[in-house]
Amino acid sequence: MTTSLQSGILAFGTRAHHYLEFDLIDGAANADASAAAISAAGPGLTDARAATAGANIVVGFRSSVWASSGATTGAPPAGLGDFETLTGPDGFSMPSGQHDVWVWVSAAGPDDALDAARAVAAALAPCARLAAEQSAFTYHDSRDLSGFIDGTENPPVVESPGIITVPDTGGTIVFVQRWVHDLAALHAHPLHEQERIIGRTKADSVELDDDARPESAHISRVVIEDDGEELEVVRRSTPFGGVAENGLVFVAFTRDRDRIDRMLRRMVGLDGPRDALTAWSTPISAAYYYVPPAEALIG
Repeated sequence: MTTSLQSGILAFGTRAHHYLEFDLIDGAANADASAAAISAAGPGLTDARAATAGANIVVGFRSSVWASSGATTGAPPAGLGDFETLTGPDGFSMPSGQHDVWVWVSAAGPDDALDAARAVAAALAPCARLAAEQSAFTYHDSRDLSGFIDGTENPPVVESPGIITVPDTGGTIVFVQRWVHDLAALHAHPLHEQERIIGRTKADSVELDDDARPESAHISRVVIEDDGEELEVVRRSTPFGGVAENGLVFVAFTRDRDRIDRMLRRMVGLDGPRDALTAWSTPISAAYYYVPPAEALIG
């Protein structure tokens, strides 16, 4: 059976986003509940797209949910597991916020995104309860609310499927992490210091030279090379919030969880200095999900 990535993963150009996380009513280890959630996801996609005439929808599952459901297409990679709270040597922590089902909706506008999110939630309601949600948006030319461009390190779109598809399954792994910013703390620094914190220029996202970029710069922490080859992931992050609270929903797709784990360890200071970004942005929750191939949800 031919399998392919869910199309919404690489559907660029939408400006409104909605993220939903669900817990199965009967628990993640219950095979009946797992199977019900997965069987409801396919119709949920259809209903949501019909409600909005064009929303992109991506659905992921806790690896134990998919494994216990009896699904025969696109098994999750061995050892994927849940995200567990990660703590650095100075006590800085990235807390877990693992749930059972994750849904990402993107659309042209917030009205369409909300309509689609509600349709998905209705489809899953008999077997799963909504545990968390976050609306988000594309900010100017794909910038974080800090003003820096996000996702500059992404590979070309044509190369992305090969970088993120888990071999022999047609699916992919997604890491989802919610960050809350203290922009006043960042903007208290002069521009050149902000750029040294990130490791790129703010206006046009040019990477600073090695001698001008501290080892603690964000780019220095998350860009990892093995034998001269960068360990790439595909970032689809979007900012959220308003005046009182704002931040970033960090979303990264990969074929290999270890790539993300290595970045996170470096960020919290377990392998080198702690990421300077963490002085003004705080991780609130994080989770891993398996995103099965499209055919597994419709066939």
